[in-house]
Amino acid sequence: MATITLKGNTIHTIGELPKVGSEAPDFKLVQDDLSEKTLADFKGSRLVLNIFPSLDTPTCANSVRRFNKLAGDLENTKVLCISKDLPFAQQRFCGSEGLENVVNLSDFRYGSLGKNYGVELADGPLAGLESRAVVIIDEKGKVIYTQQVPEIVDEPDYDAALAAL
Repeated sequence: MATITLKGNTIHTIGELPKVGSEAPDFKLVQDDLSEKTLADFKGSRLVLNIFPSLDTPTCANSVRRFNKLAGDLENTKVLCISKDLPFAQQRFCGSEGLENVVNLSDFRYGSLGKNYGVELADGPLAGLESRAVVIIDEKGKVIYTQQVPEIVDEPDYDAALAAL
């Protein structure tokens, strides 16, 4: 379990992020049309998993905007923005913001990403949602970068994530 903070208060995740060099764990997530996507659906592309609690918070919304801007310049790379927000809310947010370079996916139905990647929050006021983390997966399905953001209200280290690509 990872120990992080929410506005300075200690909270925990149910596990740890996958180790760099390991095979990326599978997931089953929901798109805005309610169809499902798994890791295998993105085979052959590099993936940036931008994981966060909810688009309804300023930091989460900022991370999606920032990754959307960065994603336009990345070759053979898809940025997946993942939370437990309902797919309708994700679609509404991206539509109103004009964000077209990221893929929003929801973990609301199965919670498989939260469990398989160790990012589900185990306690605190956001228990059951997912912590703020970034995981980068190469074209072959190997984890090449991880960041568990230590303070959930802080944004991820975008420069370090991009450098890993």
